[in-house]
Amino acid sequence: MPIQPTTRRNFVLNTMKTAGGLALFSLPPSFALASHPHQQQLTVQQIMDLILKEGGLTPLPETVDTLKSGDAHQTVTGIITTMFATITIIEEAAKRNANFIIAHEPSFYNHKDDIGWVKNNSILAKKRALLDKHKIAIWRFHDYCHALKPDAILYGVAKKANWLPYFKTGEFILTVPPLSLQQLVQHVKKSLDIAHVRVIGNLEQRCERIALLPGAWGGQRQVTITETEKPDVLIVGELSEWETAEYIRDGKLLGSKTALIVLGHSVSEEPGMEWLVEWLQPKLPGLPITHIASGDPFTWM
Repeated sequence: MPIQPTTRRNFVLNTMKTAGGLALFSLPPSFALASHPHQQQLTVQQIMDLILKEGGLTPLPETVDTLKSGDAHQTVTGIITTMFATITIIEEAAKRNANFIIAHEPSFYNHKDDIGWVKNNSILAKKRALLDKHKIAIWRFHDYCHALKPDAILYGVAKKANWLPYFKTGEFILTVPPLSLQQLVQHVKKSLDIAHVRVIGNLEQRCERIALLPGAWGGQRQVTITETEKPDVLIVGELSEWETAEYIRDGKLLGSKTALIVLGHSVSEEPGMEWLVEWLQPKLPGLPITHIASGDPFTWM
């Protein structure tokens, strides 16, 4: 079930406001990458601190971006970025001798990674055992990821879709050269490497003004943005079918011009975690950093 806006993006915005007076993490004097460009004996904690410092991010007093497994003091042998730290990702990380996974979304099937969310969860127990076996640390990078300027997910998606000329930091409305909804669908499928999308709208209609909302913004925000911004098309990661989809369907029948493209949650935000590698590599020279897509969990029949 998609997380509603009060627990996802609104949570990020509210906690950022609360944290406004806090100082940035300070790094120990020994953590001087600039003077030791090939020194890569860094711990998980040092890399997390570096990311916050380099991103100009204020530590949040309340955040889901915590260490989900592993030891903050373990030396990092390699980093994998991904959307979900799936079993496949964990096993591949072990093969590559990468013991630090930076994942955008939860590892334990609920927003706060509460291991007691479902009692006696056998799948969760096996996953934790696998992580312990390979001594892999997982850090969730969600709230801070969206707090970067530009938002790493939005920027990564716009970059991969070749929309950077139309992208502005802090904005999710893009005005692109006009094309039909059919052409737009083909463009996002090809550029973002998505096999299947879901669409509501007239495939011949003109699309120019796009509301780009990858991930799960929640029905209330998706509908509010449609009402206030009047985009030609709303592009989302996922939605509650009984909320946004029905609103768009009725809207089309009542003369609204806004179409809808549903990409899928994981594939819609993956480009942001892919771009994170590009952002990180110059800051951690010599340390292997790789993006592995967790992919679409569904088989389309």
